[in-house]
Amino acid sequence: MKLKVLTSNPGKVREYQKAFDDMGIEMEHHHIPYDEIQTSELEEVVEKGMAELRAKGLRDFIIDDSGLFIDALKGFPGVYSAYGQKTIGNQGILTLMKDIKDRGAEFRCCIGCDIDGETIVVTGRCRGTILHEERGDGGFGYDPIFSPDGKRSFSEISVEEKNTMSHRGNAVKLLREQLSKHVSEQKH
Repeated sequence: MKLKVLTSNPGKVREYQKAFDDMGIEMEHHHIPYDEIQTSELEEVVEKGMAELRAKGLRDFIIDDSGLFIDALKGFPGVYSAYGQKTIGNQGILTLMKDIKDRGAEFRCCIGCDIDGETIVVTGRCRGTILHEERGDGGFGYDPIFSPDGKRSFSEISVEEKNTMSHRGNAVKLLREQLSKHVSEQKH
């Protein structure tokens, strides 16, 4: 079985391949643009993207969207995380959080999968806090300012450990469960 991974990030395709290798699912990298609507919910962005891609005749694919939702900023940057990273970056977020005591935040990753005409949408979450400064040199995006355990930033944690607790890692676990059910139903 093959699934097309629609992303501009080849590293993400490798991550998916590693996560689904043991299930006999092969991941193929495709870069097919689709509109990402402006809304407050990742699930809505993914569902609308899937509908658009299906309307173009695409089948058997995976798309995802992620965001950092900061409690004290009413969920900002949320679905605008990529834009926030490009425009104000980590230093801008830290400036917005300067005198705020509530540092609670949540990373979310929503994955949409079309497989044999069936739709699977899952959302993984990782609660944590926004640090007072950037820490670590690993990871990317908001990783240097987000701590899942109050001690280390995602940038200070190995990729393998991060995948066991991250929003994307949790979403992949949920997708594996759903795909396992799908694969076993196909065999019967």
